[in-house]
Amino acid sequence: MNPSVKGVLYVSVWVMLWGTAASLADFVLLERGAYATGTPGQAITFASYGIAAVVLAVKLSGRFLKTEK
Repeated sequence: MNPSVKGVLYVSVWVMLWGTAASLADFVLLERGAYATGTPGQAITFASYGIAAVVLAVKLSGRFLKTEK
């Protein structure tokens, strides 16, 4: 597989995972009344999940983005 395509797919999957996980956590926190829509708490939730996704993606990138010889 072309390394550029592989890289784009890798990033795309991580964006989908981040969005899904952050949205699920946000839903639970909104339902429990931890914060309201549009408040800093909501931004912190999405930002923290984003940071976690970046850290995991970088740590796991070597395993998934190896170039084939």
